[in-house]
Amino acid sequence: MSEAIHPTAIHHLPAFITAPGQSDVLFNVVVVFMILAIFALGTFYLRLHSLPETMAHKSHKVQYELVAVLGLISLLTHNNIFWIAALILALIDLPDFSSPLSSISRSLERIAGKVDASTEPVPAEPETVASHPAAPADQPSMEGKA
Repeated sequence: MSEAIHPTAIHHLPAFITAPGQSDVLFNVVVVFMILAIFALGTFYLRLHSLPETMAHKSHKVQYELVAVLGLISLLTHNNIFWIAALILALIDLPDFSSPLSSISRSLERIAGKVDASTEPVPAEPETVASHPAAPADQPSMEGKA
């Protein structure tokens, strides 16, 4: 700075004031900080928003899908009630109603005699060993006799 300082100006300038033509260090630091802060807050927001889905991941498939849909609706509509409903649904363990009901219906079909051949388990046939020919039914077995 070859020019003289104005007589009414203070003689000691703060460090964040730069000379004309120089790069503004404070501005560059604030820009980098703001970019990192925006990415950090966005990551935190999305992780917090997917919290009900990660909690419901170990539960039943239907419950997981309901929680995922509620979370997606709350993300797109900005209605927090859907996120709260998804969180509550993820925390509650829904009982399995389909397995006992299907077992009851199979038992009732079996009692009524309306069992299809496709749903009835096929009994396994005993295998014959090739080294020992099968003995005729009218002759007694010779095993264990010398």
